[in-house]
Amino acid sequence: MTMTYPTQSNKTTDIINKQRRNLMQLAAMVAMYPLTGCGGGGSANAEPAPAPTPSPAPAPASKFYVPDENTPHTRTWMAWPASDIIWGSQLAGIQTDIALLARTIAKYEPVYMVVNGTNNASIAQSMIGTTPFPVTLIPTIANDDCWMRDTGAVFRKDGAGNLNCFGLNFNGWGNHQTHANDALVAKQVAAYLGLNFTASTVVGEGGGVVEDGEGTLLANESSWVNANRNPGLTRDQIEAELLKQYSATKMIWCKGVIGQDVTDDHCDATVMFTQPGTVVVHVPDAADNDAFAANAAQWLQTLSTSTDAKGRAFNIIKLQAPKAATATTLASYINMCVTNNAVINVAIGAICNDPAKDVAVKVQLAAAYPGRTVEMLNLPTLYGSGGGGIHCVTQQQPVP
Repeated sequence: MTMTYPTQSNKTTDIINKQRRNLMQLAAMVAMYPLTGCGGGGSANAEPAPAPTPSPAPAPASKFYVPDENTPHTRTWMAWPASDIIWGSQLAGIQTDIALLARTIAKYEPVYMVVNGTNNASIAQSMIGTTPFPVTLIPTIANDDCWMRDTGAVFRKDGAGNLNCFGLNFNGWGNHQTHANDALVAKQVAAYLGLNFTASTVVGEGGGVVEDGEGTLLANESSWVNANRNPGLTRDQIEAELLKQYSATKMIWCKGVIGQDVTDDHCDATVMFTQPGTVVVHVPDAADNDAFAANAAQWLQTLSTSTDAKGRAFNIIKLQAPKAATATTLASYINMCVTNNAVINVAIGAICNDPAKDVAVKVQLAAAYPGRTVEMLNLPTLYGSGGGGIHCVTQQQPVP
């Protein structure tokens, strides 16, 4: 297979070496768990170039909207990790996990994967191997890391066969990590696909907001109303912009946790929609009494007393997590991805020596996603020292 060299030189990485989900280096936070909380057969191949109250808002004029993740996909986007500056001795482990995840997604739909140059594309190709649907490697879109949910384009459709996308101006979660390449990924994905692109007027990440495709957004204040991303902007100003970009009409906020993980507590490890009107909510181990556990409890309480944009009470599915194995383990079942015929989640119980939890959650997910296969993967580096999850490293592209 011919590997095509990119036409643009790679950017030089800058700033600091810092794991995305690791705890901040503060002695008082050592015990914290960083919950944050994105065709035909073929082989991997290279292709050229206190809780705030929910607040409703007027409907935006745009006919384009971000659909529910359950809707049919054209493909899933991913990014290949290749930086030993960022990952150090864990690089081989995270590459193994990303390769397994790509192979699993490609059982159900195609994957497009950005990768920093042809040398790294060759490594990715050999590790991913042959898959039922193609995994297309794109070495002409340079990246720094693997967190495609946060860096990638957010796709919108209009229901009439048209697609466009927007970006959230990724800045390394408030300049905590090298991001010279990742800051450009969203716009380059749009250019690669020939789609119209809009840059939002706020700074943030895709993992910091979840949507139901019918007008409702959920988010933590901590990862948006934050001086490291949006200095000088109020929550109302940020909310108005997010509602505009997602074409939503109601946003429900919780406080979140600032400064105890790199993302400032992305909500996609705590709450997600399985379909409009239904959410899965993280339930931490009973022994966990930190700020992240308190945020999970706040989400449960807030959603129990709220309605969505269409006035429906939420159907809430509680997913009980095991006790985190280490201080950087993302011990949550919420951070999963949905494909055309499957739900892909982590066997976090096996990682945390509590496999019975995996069995119980698999049954719950099978009921929540009828007709879809439930895959539970062992991804020890991604969820362990990486402190991230499956949703964090994937971005769905809906069928127009």
